[in-house]
Amino acid sequence: MSGFITTTLIVSGVILVIAALLTTFRLIDGPSSLDRLVALDTIVAVAICGLAVWAAYSADTTIIPAIVALALVGFIGSVSVARFRVSDR
Repeated sequence: MSGFITTTLIVSGVILVIAALLTTFRLIDGPSSLDRLVALDTIVAVAICGLAVWAAYSADTTIIPAIVALALVGFIGSVSVARFRVSDR
């Protein structure tokens, strides 16, 4: 792998770690439950991106099913919480 791609993947990983730390602060200190839900969705998205960066860095395609499973779990969790938060008309 070329030096430019390796550097780009490492910088991407560092940015994702910073994003996860900032989002964790919102998850812990969120003023409402919806803020915490959005923070949790963002952490799931950051984890998916982190796994994708690791798959690209290590050239390992066995991580792809874990990425898909994590995306499905995040989606189902968001939809189920949103369903119970919406009031019936």
